Amino acid sequence: MDDKNNNSLSIVMYPWFAMGHLTAFLHMANKLADRGNKIFFLLPKKTQAQLEQFNLYPNLINFIPLSVPQVEGLPPNAEITADIPFLLQPHLRLAMDRTKPLVESILQEIKPHFVFFDFTHWLPALSRRLGIKSIFFITMSPATAAYTFRKEQTAPDIDTMKAPPPGFPSSCVKLYSHEAHGLNFAGNVKDIGSEISFLQRLLISAEDCDAIGFKACREMEGLYCEYIEREFKKPVLLAGPVVPEQPTTTLEEKWAKWLDGFKEKSVIFCALGSECRLLKDQFQELLLGFELCGLPFFAALKPPMGIETIEMALPKGFKERTQGRGIVYGDWVQQQLILAHSSVGCFVTHCGSGSLSEGLMSECQMVLLPQFGDQFINSRLMSGDLRVGVEVEKGDEDGLFTKEGVCKAIREVIDDGNEVGKEVKVNHFKWRDFLLRKGLESSYIHEFITKLRGLLN
Repeated sequence: MDDKNNNSLSIVMYPWFAMGHLTAFLHMANKLADRGNKIFFLLPKKTQAQLEQFNLYPNLINFIPLSVPQVEGLPPNAEITADIPFLLQPHLRLAMDRTKPLVESILQEIKPHFVFFDFTHWLPALSRRLGIKSIFFITMSPATAAYTFRKEQTAPDIDTMKAPPPGFPSSCVKLYSHEAHGLNFAGNVKDIGSEISFLQRLLISAEDCDAIGFKACREMEGLYCEYIEREFKKPVLLAGPVVPEQPTTTLEEKWAKWLDGFKEKSVIFCALGSECRLLKDQFQELLLGFELCGLPFFAALKPPMGIETIEMALPKGFKERTQGRGIVYGDWVQQQLILAHSSVGCFVTHCGSGSLSEGLMSECQMVLLPQFGDQFINSRLMSGDLRVGVEVEKGDEDGLFTKEGVCKAIREVIDDGNEVGKEVKVNHFKWRDFLLRKGLESSYIHEFITKLRGLLN
């Protein structure tokens, strides 16, 4: 299925200023460039150096660095979400909105066939005026988009958000009170300097674009994709499952040596993503849960909110009690390579889409500990619909978990005699085999490009 002989497409990409979005768009750019298509990638200036290494086709993928406009309240050097606290994200969205004149001049100069976007709700109307097709390329899962993009005339309340919208496919996807509260906030609070809420921004994007794109597959989320097509009367283009590239490096020697000291599939590995900071008591409950299991563990965690270092946040006596069998590390680690180590048997994850795909592609059993946003629905999809992991129990109202709950979930997935664990293991390997199927991603990308061409006609 070679698309290279066809006339190539010219595509501008403008993702939200967050590393997860930038890398997801760049992954897609690589897939499209592999088939000879030309990509112009708009990004904040200082992120270019970080992303260069992931550009596999520098002759076809052109980075166009942008200066992030100043917004009152936004730190002077802030460019991406990792530079700011969560509450300042609306300021960063406003800064992105202020790039509109510059983006318009870039589009006029390049005259691409398509523009791929996510949070810039004004791009479809601008693109249409210039004769360019717009693709709302959503980095969250189809299930999350289907659940949250609600077209109700009035803003939804918490009770409404706890239940799926009318016509939603029959599934295990639902929200608890504390989770619905966060989504309700996104739906009701207007962005700074704007007349619309964050949720309305996404709805306008879905209503005004020419097509909606996902990095997903029908086999896993087909029902949700069909629901979105019906609701928004727009074609949904699927680029296939997120299959992580094979790492070209080896695991850092100090970690490889430490992991080598334990028996096969005995180590718990925990990573909650680059932006998650737990409350101090939840940070401690998580670590005490690992200790309670009695198994070796490696936790890659940010220090909790308001605490400067990992050392200052550890439970009293914890370091001494777990000496030699536990590591708590506050910096970036080679997650994919750690998951591939023969000693690692359990992966405690925050359910970010990248981490879930790496977890599914590994042989580690998954324990799900979602923290915010789309992670909650990703977790229900994995624990409920697909039955490939076990979610840590939390309080409905406060969203807090206990050390006993952490230990229980880990024990369920790793104990050979546990019925839940057996089911999860069988399902995990079934989906892993599916994701490893030769030609799967290639056939999806071919179909994606064919549908893009169809939109031009």
